[in-house]
Amino acid sequence: MRPVRIALFIAALGAAQAQAGVFDDEEARRQVTDLRVKTEARFDQQAKGQLDLASQIQRQADEISRLRGQIETLNYELETAKKRQQDFYLDLDTRLRKFETADSANATVNPENGANSKPAADPARETQEYEAALNQFKAGKYKEAAAGFGAYVQKYPASSLAPNAQYWLGNAWYAQRDCKRAIEAQSVVTTKYADSAKAPDAWLAIATCQQEMGNPTGVKRSLETVIAKYPTAPAADAARDRLKKK
Repeated sequence: MRPVRIALFIAALGAAQAQAGVFDDEEARRQVTDLRVKTEARFDQQAKGQLDLASQIQRQADEISRLRGQIETLNYELETAKKRQQDFYLDLDTRLRKFETADSANATVNPENGANSKPAADPARETQEYEAALNQFKAGKYKEAAAGFGAYVQKYPASSLAPNAQYWLGNAWYAQRDCKRAIEAQSVVTTKYADSAKAPDAWLAIATCQQEMGNPTGVKRSLETVIAKYPTAPAADAARDRLKKK
């Protein structure tokens, strides 16, 4: 009997171990399955997050592209407006110069005795040198234009064209993005040639430079000065429009 019992015990023990092994395998498979499911879910969530991020980045890129296009358009319109204004002033300058030159030539003769009331000038020479500098400006040679206008106002400070030359000297400096020198040149127009037709335009030019230099207080003061000193000048209307936009 004893050998039979021992055999039965061993068999039962083996069966228990086999059943335990089966349970261990099933538990392992279940854990592996759970891990795989969790991992796949995590990967899906990360993929969705990456897709959302990529979509957001694309939207931002599209918005930046749209804003860049608007900026380029505004810059083009600004440069076009500046060019139109420059062309207008150049044309106006040419028209006014004809009258100023004629008045200057008449003023050199005393109407009572026909004698010269002051040392004879050479209007043709002055005009030639002035136009040479102006042509440099028209051609976009702003450095050469600045040198030409600077030499002109030094050589002919009392010329009827001196205020114009001083004004265009300031514009030549501004075209070179040297606002400091531009303001210095235009300030001569507003003081030494305050009664000239270029003075109100010089104040506007100063305001433009002050705006680019980040001086809103100076801009406001300059525009208000144009209106106060030259209320009927076209520059005063431009100053009023600019003040309304602030």
